[in-house]
Amino acid sequence: MEEERFLESIDPELAEFIKAKINSFIRWDILKLLYSNPHTVDTAERLARQCGRPVESVIRELEGMVRDGLLEMHLVAGIPVYSLPKNASTRQLIEKFLEACRNRQVRVRVVYHILKSQEVRFGEG
Repeated sequence: MEEERFLESIDPELAEFIKAKINSFIRWDILKLLYSNPHTVDTAERLARQCGRPVESVIRELEGMVRDGLLEMHLVAGIPVYSLPKNASTRQLIEKFLEACRNRQVRVRVVYHILKSQEVRFGEG
């Protein structure tokens, strides 16, 4: 309930983006990494290493992020590589999200949202 009130209090487009697309810490880490290096095109293995996350978990999240339009995937010599999308509006939403996360209150709420969404995914809520 408190999370819903918080999401209602911020920009509606950003709130919807958080609700619909930011459901794991790995996604958040990948977006931070790629946003900090916007021209990066990299493999799942290298992204996992840079984020300090297990490769299998990162691959699962990358596939979901591509489905959700958060990332693009291309094959280079038959190997999947990932990058931020070319779509300007998606890039702006990613930027808006990461800029909002500079605020401690926003970060705390996003953490709460991720934990609640993981509860639901794993049948605990």
